[in-house]
Amino acid sequence: MAAYVLAHADRLAHKPALLVTGHEAGTLRQTSEMSFADVKASVAAMAGALRAQGLVEGDRVLFRLGNSALFPLSYLACIWGGFVPVPVSAALSVPEITEVARQTKPALIVHDGVASLPQPLGCPVMDRFDPAAPIAPVMGDPDRLAYIVFTSGTSGTPRGVCHAHRAIWARRMMHEGWYGLTEADRMMHAGAFNWTFTLGTGLMDPWSAGATAVIAGDGLPARLLSQCVDAHKITIFAAAPGVYRQMLKFKLAPMAALRHGLSAGEHLSETIRQTWRKRAGSELHQAMGMSECSTFISSSPSHPAPPDTSGRPQPGRRVAVLRDGTPAPLNVAGELAVATSDPGLMLGYLGAPPVQGAWFGTGDMAQMAGDGTITYLGRRDDMMNAGGYRVSPLEVEAAFANAPKLASCAATQVQVKADASVIALFFTGTADEQALRAHAEQNLARYKQPRLYIRRDALPYGANGKLNRRTLRDTFEAP
Repeated sequence: MAAYVLAHADRLAHKPALLVTGHEAGTLRQTSEMSFADVKASVAAMAGALRAQGLVEGDRVLFRLGNSALFPLSYLACIWGGFVPVPVSAALSVPEITEVARQTKPALIVHDGVASLPQPLGCPVMDRFDPAAPIAPVMGDPDRLAYIVFTSGTSGTPRGVCHAHRAIWARRMMHEGWYGLTEADRMMHAGAFNWTFTLGTGLMDPWSAGATAVIAGDGLPARLLSQCVDAHKITIFAAAPGVYRQMLKFKLAPMAALRHGLSAGEHLSETIRQTWRKRAGSELHQAMGMSECSTFISSSPSHPAPPDTSGRPQPGRRVAVLRDGTPAPLNVAGELAVATSDPGLMLGYLGAPPVQGAWFGTGDMAQMAGDGTITYLGRRDDMMNAGGYRVSPLEVEAAFANAPKLASCAATQVQVKADASVIALFFTGTADEQALRAHAEQNLARYKQPRLYIRRDALPYGANGKLNRRTLRDTFEAP
C-alpha cells in the first residue's frame, strides 16, 4: 500500500506533496511543507527507525498524535515497514484509549507528548524518531493486514476494523467516480488525520494520483477555512456536512481556484448543498461509505446527483438494496449493502471471523431507482452520527454508568434545526447538568459527548423491556 501511494514520488520529487496549515491570533499560517521527495525519504527513514526499535513484521503501532505532518508520515512508515498502524483520535480519553490498547495489544505507541495514553501502558512509548538508515518497502500478499481503524460497535464497545493492503486499490474507483481527481489538483481536507475520510480522501488518494494534499492543522476555525482554500489555490475541498454548515455562517473568501467540494461522513442536506452552490459558486458532491468499506455511492463532476439523492454506485462497485437478505425491487426501501468481493471491504472485525456471505449490510436504509440513483432513508439501527463519526448510544450510556445521582440514561441523536442534529442524553435522577458535562469530559472524546442533557421523570421502554430511543427522538422538541 505505501509503495503504491508513493509510486509518483521519484518522478515528482520537487513538487509539493503535503502542506499543513494552522493559525495564530486569527491569522492563517503555514506550519509545514514537504515535497514528494521529502515524504518518501522521511517514510523510508522512519520505517527504519521503527525497525530499530525491535519491531517485526505484523507488530501493531498505536497512534497518539494530533494533526501534524508526523501523523501521515508515521502511518505510511508503519505500512512501508510491514507494521500495522492503529490511527485513533487524539481526543480519546484515558478509559477510551485503554480499551483500544486492550483490544489491539500494540508493540509500540507513537506519542506527541500531549494526547492521552492507556493505563497501564503495557508497551514502550516513542516520542521522537531518531535518525535511522532508510529501508525498502516490505512487499507481500495484498490480502494481508495493513492497518486497523476503530468504529463504535452496536455492543457499545468500539470495534477494530481490519483492512488489507488491497484497500488502496479500491480507492482508484473514487478518483473519477467521486473526486474528478488529477495530478494537477490541490486537495484540501478539513478533518482530523485519524479519520478514514481524511487519511484516504485527504492524503492517500491525492498522493496516489500525484496531486498535492493540504490539511487543516489542529484548531483551524471554520471561519478561516475558505481563506485557506483561497490562499492555497485549492481545487478540491473535502469536509463533513457539519463543516460546510459552519463555514456558511461566515463570509466566504473568493476561492477562485476551487472546482468543487466533496462531502461524506453523514447525509448532506439539500439546504446546505444549494446554499453552498449559491454563495461559493461551486458544486458539492457527496458520497456514502463507512469505516468498514471505502465510499461506494457518490455524486461526481461527470455524473452529478439529482436533488435529494446521494448519487450512484461508483464504477466497479457492486451494490444492492436488500430486503430479507436478497436484492429488493427497484424503488423499494431496504438495507444498502456492498458485495463482499469489493476490494475495499474490510477483512473483518478485530478478533472476529472474516466477512462471510455475498453481501455486507451497511445499516443504512435506501432505495434504488432504475438509473441506479440511490436515495438515503436513514439508519436501520440506533447508531448516531457526530460530525461524520458513527457513535454507538450504548458506548455513550456506558460512560455514564457511575455518574453521581444519575438513575438511568439514554443517548440518541435529535434534530435541532432543519439541517443539524446533535447527541442528546435523556436521564432520570437528580444529577446536575454541569456535573454530567464534567463527567463526559473525563470519560468521552469530545465528539462523543452529548450536547444536550434532558431530564425525564421516566425513560420509555417497550413491552419487551427494551429501551425505546425512537420515542425519545420522535417526541423531542428543539428549544
